[in-house]
Amino acid sequence: MRGLSSKRWWLLLIAALSLPFGPAFANESVTKAIADANNWAIWGGNYAGNRYSSLNQINKDNASMLQPAWTFSTGVLRGHEGGPMVIGDTMYVHTPFPNKVFAINLKDQTIKWKYEPEQSADTIPVMCCDTVNRGLAYADGMIFLQQADTTLVALNAEDGKVIWSIKNGDPKKGETNTNAPVVIKDKIITGISGGEYGVRGFLAAYNIKDGSPAWKCFSTGPDDEMCMDPAKTMSWMGTDKGLQPVGKDSSLTSWKGDQWKIGGGPTWGWFSYDPALNLIYYGTGNPGTWNPVARPGDNKWSMAIVARDADTGMAKWVYQMTPHDEWDYDGVNEMQLADLKVNGKDVKALVHFDRNGFAYTLNRETGEVLVAAKYDPAVNWATNIDMKTGRPVVVAEYSTDKNGVDVNTKNVCPAALGTKDQQPSAFSPQTGLFYVPTNHVCMDYEPYAIDYVAGQPYVGATLSMFPAGKVTGDGSTNLGNFIAWDADKGEIKWSIPEPFSVWSGALATAGDVVFYGTLEGYLKAIDAQTGKELYRFKTPSGIIGNINTWSFDGKQYVGVLSGIGGWAGIGMAAGLTGDTEGLGAVGAYKSLSDFTQLGGVLTVFSLPDSAMKTAATSDKAKSNN
Repeated sequence: MRGLSSKRWWLLLIAALSLPFGPAFANESVTKAIADANNWAIWGGNYAGNRYSSLNQINKDNASMLQPAWTFSTGVLRGHEGGPMVIGDTMYVHTPFPNKVFAINLKDQTIKWKYEPEQSADTIPVMCCDTVNRGLAYADGMIFLQQADTTLVALNAEDGKVIWSIKNGDPKKGETNTNAPVVIKDKIITGISGGEYGVRGFLAAYNIKDGSPAWKCFSTGPDDEMCMDPAKTMSWMGTDKGLQPVGKDSSLTSWKGDQWKIGGGPTWGWFSYDPALNLIYYGTGNPGTWNPVARPGDNKWSMAIVARDADTGMAKWVYQMTPHDEWDYDGVNEMQLADLKVNGKDVKALVHFDRNGFAYTLNRETGEVLVAAKYDPAVNWATNIDMKTGRPVVVAEYSTDKNGVDVNTKNVCPAALGTKDQQPSAFSPQTGLFYVPTNHVCMDYEPYAIDYVAGQPYVGATLSMFPAGKVTGDGSTNLGNFIAWDADKGEIKWSIPEPFSVWSGALATAGDVVFYGTLEGYLKAIDAQTGKELYRFKTPSGIIGNINTWSFDGKQYVGVLSGIGGWAGIGMAAGLTGDTEGLGAVGAYKSLSDFTQLGGVLTVFSLPDSAMKTAATSDKAKSNN
């Protein structure tokens, strides 16, 4: 203590003791891993969910020379969503149920360790749309896995041994997990699945030190259980009313009786974070049941974007995109955080491509909606978002509520799987564009009466799906498009039609290359400026995984999990054949089996050494000039 006065020493001691144990270290470990472009340390590449890499060894001039570098079989045959995570010299690969985790040494592709949890097979029947898992999280020397049976587990990154585990839900009630968790400071954030089983959605935070609960905030119900302050939590009510406090019992008054208790609003998508604002951003899913006649009201706060304080869970603002959902347009898709010029002003923006077919550009500080536009012209359930009220203008012909129970509402666009489902988009700060994998699918939707029974399906609708061209009358048969989107103008810059939905997560890089995968199994590299195809390779199975990139030993790699499944591929994954099975998807994607088969393979790509030498020589010549 020499050199410090007793008063000064005492003040320093108090300051030190006031610091919470662990968060600074844990936060630094994540931030450091994300900042190193050689890693791919979080689902979206960064906390903002941009899925952008500053690596440029692979670029639009040499991407045509890409070739497979190595492959790895996961040994699982269901849908492989998510993507590989890379920290230093180790890759971490996850699988669908039973949720194996492999740690792979990048030096020689040998397996360092494998974790295979024991889970009851009874979990599988209560997983809505295949047994997928969307990825892992990393912090403080630990790998975090959210298992299907709702067990959240922390593994030692070096040897795979379990450090702690907790239960996040109860599969007997229909609660399961498919989401990728995210570590923020000293907490790990996770959600819950089960909107088709009448679960009550929530976002939960656990302390990464020991797995103890930190906070839990529901999507529906009383204000205190939703972590909402009636006077301080704001909601944008359109340009006429602007930002308003949500008010007392904002959720309770939007449901009939106690329906909020089985109100859905699951949180199985992606979580983004703004460290400067200390806010977590995510979306809530469909209200339970799919029969809208049975649940009058706006059904808040299902189908909403929520911004919460990372330390306490308190909601700063909330915006409901599809009040009183009548079509299963879950709002769980990723929240892209980017600083943009919108309407001529610099804005800390949030860009969200919703299942309902509208792309939203919001001020992420306040929740004010700045732009709302269709990102597929086929969308017809609503004509537009009325900016005066903030609500969609629903077309009566396509209102399953107005048409009533046991009436088949035909030709609704998009289908329930949305203009985009969970497959995350990418944002390039170089081009200022968002690259979006989309569905181009419409549906017939017939609601029917159903009673709630815990742990049993609580759907209440029969669906069939088909190409949007059947409705638009343009003769097109494609079920998907890959588009470049201008979030300021609310318009498509270019579009690439695909025979099937584009169900993979996109990747943008500083090399001006954008990557995505197709349901037939092609990995494709695209010129970020023009949309011109630069490269394609057919992987062993259909791709519903996210393309990620990293660098090791001075070489850039691109990797993707292929393994057909997910909602679009549920027919093949689960052996379903009826057109209306798989919640309506099986019929639309029946011909997929002519193009691919089941599999579970990681395929890694890189440039040949000759291409790298050419690129290095070209870069040197440019610098000399």
